[in-house]
Amino acid sequence: MNLRLGRKPVLITAGIAGALLLGWLATSQGPLAPAKVTLAKVEQGPLVASTFGIGTVEARRSYALGPTVASRVLRVLVDQGDVVKTGQLLAELDPVDLGDRIVSGQLAAERATSVVRAAEAQLAEAQSRAQLAVASARRSNELRAQGFISQEATDAKGHEANAAKAAIDATAAQLAAARRDYDRALSDVAGVGKLRAQARLTSPVDGVVSARLVEPGTTIVAGQAVLQVIDPATLWIKARIDQGQAGGVHVGQPAEIVLRSDAKRAYRGEVQRVDWVSDAVTEERIVNVGFAARPEGISVGELIEVTIRTAELPNVRSVPAAAVKRLDRQDGVWQFADGRVAFRPVKVGITTLDGRSQIVDGLNLGDEVVVHSEQLLKPDAKAKIVPAIVRANP
Repeated sequence: MNLRLGRKPVLITAGIAGALLLGWLATSQGPLAPAKVTLAKVEQGPLVASTFGIGTVEARRSYALGPTVASRVLRVLVDQGDVVKTGQLLAELDPVDLGDRIVSGQLAAERATSVVRAAEAQLAEAQSRAQLAVASARRSNELRAQGFISQEATDAKGHEANAAKAAIDATAAQLAAARRDYDRALSDVAGVGKLRAQARLTSPVDGVVSARLVEPGTTIVAGQAVLQVIDPATLWIKARIDQGQAGGVHVGQPAEIVLRSDAKRAYRGEVQRVDWVSDAVTEERIVNVGFAARPEGISVGELIEVTIRTAELPNVRSVPAAAVKRLDRQDGVWQFADGRVAFRPVKVGITTLDGRSQIVDGLNLGDEVVVHSEQLLKPDAKAKIVPAIVRANP
C-alpha cells in the first residue's frame, strides 16, 4: 500500500513534465511556433531585364527547285553542301518531246510566214486590179455622158470596180488571219521553249545546296522539289518565347546567342522580326533573331539558346524576386517587425532572369523584406529570423 502511494507523486511529476514538453514543442517547433523567415535589404543599382528562348537556325531565303510539269530526272550535278553561283546549272530533267515540239512550232512559223507573204502578194494584186477597175469605171461614166456607150456597159464597169474593192477587203482579211497564225506559231515556240528551259534547274542565288532530294531516273510530279538551295547570308534564328515574356520583345533589341555546338561561346545578335501570330497550344510566340556576324560552320536546324535584352535600367531599387508576393490581387512584400510580419503593397517594375525585381514605389533603400518562409505567412503572424531555411528532402 505504501509503494502505491509512493508512485503517485512520480506519475504526477512525469505527467507535468510531459505536458510542459508538449507545450514547448507546440510553441517552438509545432504549429504554434513562429514561422522561420530569411530577410534581405532593398538594394540600388543597375538592372537588366531579359527574356529567354529556345530556337533553331533557319534560312530566311530558301529555294525549292523543281519542274512545273511531270518529268523524269535526267541528271543532278550538285550534292548537299556544295556552294553554287547564280545561274549555275544544278540539275536537268528529261525534256521528252519538248525538242520535237519546238522544231514543229518553228516549221509552223515558217509555213505561216509563207502564207503571210502569199497573202501580201494577193493583196497587192487585188489593189492593182481595183485601181484599174475604178479607172475604167470612171472612163465609162465619161463616155456615157458623151453618149458613146450604153448605160448597161457603164453599169458593168461600175460592178467590176465594186467587185475589185471587195476583193481587197477579202484579201486584207486573209492577210490578217495569216499574220495571227504566224504570231500564234511564234507564241507556241516561245511557250515550249520556256518549258524546255524549265527542264534545266539553275540556282537563283549565290548560295549553298541544303538538300538533294531525288536521284537521276526518278519520275517526279509538278512542283516536287529536286534540290533545295539556301542563301547563307540570310541565316537567322527562329526562337520560341513564352507569351508571358514576349510582350517586351521588339525589333532592334540586342540578343545573346549560344549554339549547341559551341556552348562555351556567346554570339551577338539582334531581334529582326516578331511574329504577329502566337501558338495557342504551346503558348509561345515566334521571334526571329539575326546574327551580328554569322559563325563559321553553323548548321541549319541546330538548336540555339537566345537571351534577348528587353530593358536596361542604370540605377533602380530592387529586391529578390522571391520576396514579391501577391495578396488580395495586390503585389507586395512581407516585412518583419517586433516578432511579427505585415504585408506592404509595392509597385513592381521589371524582373531579371537572375531573380531580382524592380521596386518602383512602396519601399525605401535599406528596408528589409522577407525573402523565404518555411510556411505560408498571414498578416500579423509570428515570425523568427534565421540565416537560412533548410528544407527536408521529401
